[in-house]
Order: sequence, then structure tokens, then C-alpha cells
Amino acid sequence: MSSTIHPIDPDTVRVDDETAQQYRDVLNAIVKFRNGRNWDQYHSLQNLAKSVSIEASEVLEIFQWLGSDDTLDHAAESHLTEELADVLTYTFFMCDRLGVDPLKLVAAKNEINKRRDWSHKTKN
Repeated sequence: MSSTIHPIDPDTVRVDDETAQQYRDVLNAIVKFRNGRNWDQYHSLQNLAKSVSIEASEVLEIFQWLGSDDTLDHAAESHLTEELADVLTYTFFMCDRLGVDPLKLVAAKNEINKRRDWSHKTKN
């Protein structure tokens, strides 16, 4: 895989006093749920990365036989939101393992993207 890496300094996106309380509350709830079932022992970064990929595949599966202009019915949209929640849950667990704030992480990546030259990838 050849892609340019745009490193983000982990120290700039650490969980700290500025981390949103709502994220902390959600993280605490999912960690409590996980630990109450003794699943923490399985949540290595590698296993969490696999789980993110598996759940993302389940998101894609919802769209497998839809045309590009097809819309989702209520049941499919409900299924999609459930699968997105699974992707986010495993992503939050990864962020927790790394001690990084996902909102700061996305904001930092957005700053990198703003400085990139996208002209060669843009269709006119």
C-alpha cells in the first residue's frame, strides 16, 4: 500500500480537561459494560482494529445491492445506524487504548486535509 502518511502528534490529541464531557460519559458507559463482561482481555489494539473492519464491512453490506441513487427505507436506515454505532464503539475503544480524544483527532486530520492539494483528485 503506497500512501502518504501525514503524522498527527499524539500529544496534541490526548484526552485532557478540554475533552468533551459527553464523550467521556459515553466512553465510561461502554467501558463499564465491556469490563462487566470481562471482555477487556480481548480488546488489544489488533483485535479492535479487526473489529472496526468487520463492523465497517457490515455497514457496506447494507448498500451491497443498491443502485447509486437508491435511498434507504426506514428499516435499512435503522440497521445502518446500529452498524455505525458498532464501528464507533470499537473506534472509541481504540482511542481509549491510545489515550486520544477522537474529536481532537478528527479535527487534527481535517487541518491536515485543508493543507493538502486535492486538485489532482477532483473531477471537474
